[in-house]
Amino acid sequence: MVEVICLAFSLSHRLQYIDLVNDKMQDEITRALKDHNADYVEIRLEESKTTRIIYRSERLEEIGRTSSLGGNVRALVKGGWGFISFNNANKLRGKVESAIGQARLVGKETSKFSQAEPVIDVVTSETRKNPLTVPLASKKKLLDEYNDIILSTPKIQTSNIGYSDSQKKITFANSEGTYIEQTKVDLGLRLTAIAAEDSQVQQIGLSLGSQGDFSAIEGLQEQVRQMAQRAVRLLSAHQAKGGEHTVVLDPVLAGVFAHEAFGHLSEADHVYENKRLQDIMVLGRQFGDKHLNIVDGAAVPGLRGSYKYDDEGIAATKTYLIREGVLESRLHSRETAAKMGEKLTGNARSISYLFPPIVRMTNTYIEPGTLSLEDIISDIEEGIYVKD
Repeated sequence: MVEVICLAFSLSHRLQYIDLVNDKMQDEITRALKDHNADYVEIRLEESKTTRIIYRSERLEEIGRTSSLGGNVRALVKGGWGFISFNNANKLRGKVESAIGQARLVGKETSKFSQAEPVIDVVTSETRKNPLTVPLASKKKLLDEYNDIILSTPKIQTSNIGYSDSQKKITFANSEGTYIEQTKVDLGLRLTAIAAEDSQVQQIGLSLGSQGDFSAIEGLQEQVRQMAQRAVRLLSAHQAKGGEHTVVLDPVLAGVFAHEAFGHLSEADHVYENKRLQDIMVLGRQFGDKHLNIVDGAAVPGLRGSYKYDDEGIAATKTYLIREGVLESRLHSRETAAKMGEKLTGNARSISYLFPPIVRMTNTYIEPGTLSLEDIISDIEEGIYVKD
């Protein structure tokens, strides 16, 4: 009977009903955050929908959609954190009290937490072709095409394909007056072709992603064909001569290198807890020539790692980690920024509502310079160009 009544609602009635539900939840969150005896409290509610499709060679290993609804409460008392996660948003006040009780068990010092102006905002996601509107059968058909192209290439032994898309609606509120509703859409595709002949095995991968634009992974048939053929060509490629060489990285691998070899060292929770890292990552230290600029920033528009607010409700920034070769900044949560006396960067991120936010990178890259590839390699007598 309830379903029949809901289906009979006009569109305007449905919107009014949704507004009433949202208003009721916002009121409950506001009440739960009032009159507490903690230094800081935050509530995060998360509703997500996810699609996953995985192939191993000709075998379709996984295909399906999942949805989840949950949340968490995080409380700070005398430098100690309490954290609880849940799948039922009822009785939020009791959950807040439970998190505060946990924090009191570990809090032994003065809380250090950077000040931030309260924010009230609703952030929607606008995508050219939202993957949630694409039927599951259409997604499978497209991946079948790509898989057939890979496996029909002579000397290709097997393939791996992994596709995922997700939409998350996150409601974040804290005891300082911040209330943010933020919708995020994400899409990722990884294709791998593995070639084999005699004792030689080579593989090539193609990795793509977007902020929820399904068209970003359509029409890749020629790229997939070239990827598989390249894996086969590598079977007869010359071996690199052993020794010490000048190495030039293409933009993709340079990005990976910046992420792994430098980006993680810039995450302040690692630096704050590691004396050896503190000695290495000294602000003002020279790390390269003047042409080297390494950036991290969720405020850079159009990139997969971009967002408007992090998982502490702090606005995203564009942070120069290295500017003209000199270490200028590092990445922070509100706690690490306060402990190290540095500015907020909006880099507190959590995997899902099951985990508290920690300091992590967003879009990390080396800014382009003015030289062409030919200019870069012109004075190298013998070196290696590493691609992808």
